[in-house]
Amino acid sequence: MWYSILVILFFLVISSIRQINQYERGVKFTLGKFSSVIQPGWRIIWPVIQSYQKVDIRVKAVDVPDQNAITRDNVVVKVNAVIYYKVSDANKAIIEVEDFKYAISQYAQTTMRNIVGEVTLDELLSSRDKIADRIREIVDKETDAWGLKVQNVELKDVSLPAEMERTIGKQAEAEREKRAVIINSEGEVAASQNIAKAAQMLSQTPGALHLRTLQSINDMSSDQSNTVVYMVPVEILKAFESFTKK
Repeated sequence: MWYSILVILFFLVISSIRQINQYERGVKFTLGKFSSVIQPGWRIIWPVIQSYQKVDIRVKAVDVPDQNAITRDNVVVKVNAVIYYKVSDANKAIIEVEDFKYAISQYAQTTMRNIVGEVTLDELLSSRDKIADRIREIVDKETDAWGLKVQNVELKDVSLPAEMERTIGKQAEAEREKRAVIINSEGEVAASQNIAKAAQMLSQTPGALHLRTLQSINDMSSDQSNTVVYMVPVEILKAFESFTKK
């Protein structure tokens, strides 16, 4: 009889052993009430009077599906994101919310639409990191009561209507043309300043203009097909006058 009882107890203990992996925590209930958080390893859960639920505490990535939102300047955009979070308190994740995975996804969608509605289109396109961080702060604060810790939020894509994309493309092209005109005009100003400076230097140096003229004639005469007609500079005449006087 004692042997039978020992065998029954042995099989009862064996059947009551549960394994909790290193990346998991177990939430144990005794007679329906929360009793403890089970740490990793082999643990005994007595049938009938006890039960437990495993909670994965690794970082999870939740894809927030496309959300249609209207910016502050009344532009309809489609935004999607990914949110990274982990369970920081296993018993809250089980007791305080029915399905924390579904709950955080729904709350992230609502928050993303609200935040996009508070900014203009230019702010949304140029400050995506700041907007994503704002979404993270709001979701993290709300889900703290659920035992969750939001680590990061990334805006993956911001889609615009086709007509808006064409408008932005035209604006970018006009901006590039504007910069090209400014650069070209700045080059012309610099060139004119250099030409004026060179002319001033030539006019102040005796014989410099004559030498520059001879250099230009030499450059043009290198091509036999050119016919060169030029006026004799005044400097040459003055040079001949000085020779005749001697």
